[in-house]
Amino acid sequence: HDLPSRFNEDMLKHCRSLSLWTNMCKFTTNAGLGPPLENVNGVFSDTGWYATNQFTVDVIFSNRMKQYQCLTRDPSVAAAFFVPFYAGFDIARYLWGYNISMRDAASLDLVNWLMNRPEWKIMNGRDHFLVAGRITWDFRRLTEEESDWGNKLLFLPAAKNMSMLVVESSPWNANDFGIPYPTYFHPAKDDDVFTWQERMRRLERKWLFSFAGAPRPDNPKSIRGQIIEQCRRSKVGKLLECDFGESKCHSPSSIMQMFQGSLFCLQPQGDSYTRRSAFDSMLAGCIPVFFHPGSAYTQYTWHLPKNYTKYSVFIQEDDIRKRNVSIEERLRQIPEEEVRIMREEVISLIPRLVYADPRSKLETLKDAFDVSVQAVIDKVTNLRKDIIEGHTDENFIEENSWKYALLDEGQREVGPHEWDPFFSKPKPGGDSDDLSAEAAKNSWKNEQRNQS
Repeated sequence: HDLPSRFNEDMLKHCRSLSLWTNMCKFTTNAGLGPPLENVNGVFSDTGWYATNQFTVDVIFSNRMKQYQCLTRDPSVAAAFFVPFYAGFDIARYLWGYNISMRDAASLDLVNWLMNRPEWKIMNGRDHFLVAGRITWDFRRLTEEESDWGNKLLFLPAAKNMSMLVVESSPWNANDFGIPYPTYFHPAKDDDVFTWQERMRRLERKWLFSFAGAPRPDNPKSIRGQIIEQCRRSKVGKLLECDFGESKCHSPSSIMQMFQGSLFCLQPQGDSYTRRSAFDSMLAGCIPVFFHPGSAYTQYTWHLPKNYTKYSVFIQEDDIRKRNVSIEERLRQIPEEEVRIMREEVISLIPRLVYADPRSKLETLKDAFDVSVQAVIDKVTNLRKDIIEGHTDENFIEENSWKYALLDEGQREVGPHEWDPFFSKPKPGGDSDDLSAEAAKNSWKNEQRNQS
């Protein structure tokens, strides 16, 4: 769609208003990649590395779409319709100190614009998709109370027909899909990727495991405190403490150097399920260790293998929280050959986890953009097929959306799952969506502290 500029480019013209605490103007340069990173310590490649902000997927994705070889202006032959609305930047402007009318204005305007287009009427928007570089909870306000968090974009009836690609999706809703956070690496050609992969294979990794992050003392359920303590006690663990204010965690070079020297990288929940660090660590060839299935396994089903044991280690949060399990001992038990195979799997995944430079094209490799677009096209194609063949979704249970994402091709029914306890909604006394909205608010608060 050729949207009016108020939905995208005008936001970039007023880039200083996109965040209360960060001047986003520098991060929207270079087609959304941000300023180039100098390879002072030899941690990066000489080209393709940028100080990319983790919330700029809106711009990166839209600029990549302009280079997409299969664009058409003929709606009758279109497999899907891309809506270049910068939804993440839109809500970022108005989350603090603005009423819900202001927070919802652009979303309502967009939906009204789309519904008046002839392209919308082809499938009532079910062949439309957009991208937002923020977590889903910023777009899922549950009530009309001014004190409630976010806007209601993803709860609008029309938006429920569309697909929204976000860096963290909801396990219980069907209209959003997880795509990778952007990393610092944006290759311009295939050789950039191959050279980097080979370098990650050859590295000597002196640390058994590492963790980059800050504690969450205000969150009694967080296991970060225990993880930090285990890192401090271990002679084979490396810790990069992300205290508020000045910190090496704000240095891409320091982060990537630690990940490149580690066999395993610990990736507990942040304020919400996911964190960018998981993708930074895999880019460095470091095997991620997850503690909640919502941190990766139910999120990035388009980009990561459904068999999570191929590329990661899973240690349940309660093993750390209640049983005081030693992370070091658990990781030492993994045979050396198995570690080598897992690391090779991680390194092989790198192309589909990074966003190529929007100003160029990869020749044979499929990056995170390519994987996402193909998944959307496959989704819409299957939906059209179901409509033609008369299949209905009358047995579909939206609250089990995370289970459907894990089904094998051809499967339609879901049943009990080992991860049910992780995604059960607490009743009575609250709804998981409420808790997730609170997590989103905490995420913004920590972002504020980090930038102050």
